[in-house]
Amino acid sequence: MKTFKNTSYIKNLLLLALLALGTATFAQEEEEEEKKKISFSGSVDAYYRTNFNGLNSVVPIVEGGTEIGEISPSAPGTSFANDNGFSIGMVNLIAGYEGKKVGFVADLVFGPRGEDAVFNDSGPTSIVNQLYVYWNVSDKVTLTLGNFNTFLGYEVISPVANFNYSTSYMFSYGPFSHSGLKADFDLGNDWSAMVAILNQTDFTSSARQSDLSFGAQLGYAGQYLNFLYGKQGADKILNDGVIVEPDIQALFQIDYTGGFNIGEDFYLGINATYQDTGDVGFDEDTPEDLGFYGVALYPQYTFSETFALGLRGEYFEEIGDFGAIGTGVEDSSVFAVTLSGNVTIGKYLRLIPEIRFDNASDDSFLFVNKDLETSKNLSSFLLAAVFAF
Repeated sequence: MKTFKNTSYIKNLLLLALLALGTATFAQEEEEEEKKKISFSGSVDAYYRTNFNGLNSVVPIVEGGTEIGEISPSAPGTSFANDNGFSIGMVNLIAGYEGKKVGFVADLVFGPRGEDAVFNDSGPTSIVNQLYVYWNVSDKVTLTLGNFNTFLGYEVISPVANFNYSTSYMFSYGPFSHSGLKADFDLGNDWSAMVAILNQTDFTSSARQSDLSFGAQLGYAGQYLNFLYGKQGADKILNDGVIVEPDIQALFQIDYTGGFNIGEDFYLGINATYQDTGDVGFDEDTPEDLGFYGVALYPQYTFSETFALGLRGEYFEEIGDFGAIGTGVEDSSVFAVTLSGNVTIGKYLRLIPEIRFDNASDDSFLFVNKDLETSKNLSSFLLAAVFAF
């Protein structure tokens, strides 16, 4: 009888041990599965840039033996890759969690390109490119709250996702990011839609004024029609002790972004946009209507797994003296052609040699030649290295 009891006891212990081991194994597998949902990625980029027919060095302006200013090296009036000689781009670090129902993205940037991208914030938020959480309400509806990169335009901030290293005028003067709440809808049969309630564009941490902006998108099979509407100026201005309520009208932008595969190796990207800022309204007697419109084509041909060649041809015209081209003349335009190669080295590194020609309708103070004279055109060369992990 005693032996039987001991045997049962041992069997019970073995059973408990097996249950505990099974539970621990299941918990470990569950923990490993959760770890797989957490991802880390990012990139590092740097470049060399020089002008063929433009000023390549800083020229001090001296008056009476005193330096009163300087003339900067020539560069297009577009974002990011505008420094001459060897320059750094940015470090981009992205952490994310992708669960079945919920997730988040934390996207941080460091370096000149990142500072230009988050130009409307200072302090701790000046490194936040994106920071948002999302909830998959159903298979057809996703809600996103936080700060996220813009849904307008063909190009993005990160050089990893762009074929060209330098950026277009349309991208540079459209919004970079939005803070707010958006809802994405899968409508089925390749149709999608998005609606958003947003703060003033490009401010990461908080609203600058009380009026909200609104965004919308309608998509079909990789083609997107985008809309943005909302007041972007201040509610009130304290001017010499007097409260001024400027009559700043809402910005309106409509944008088409898409592309088509033409055969296995040839792709044609397309972007067209129109932005009207309305009357600036700081002076009731001299309101000025500002904005721009333009179109760009992005033909790209893949020769092999390690080499592709692409071109960006862009026409961009200002409404009023918008200031993007730097002419000081109303309704100026520019035609810019950028030829870029993409050379893939191994799994992570991409080299981008690039030749760019900008031709404006009027002389631009951004296009200063070696004789220190303003010019209508600028030609330049760039070689970038983008490491993505």
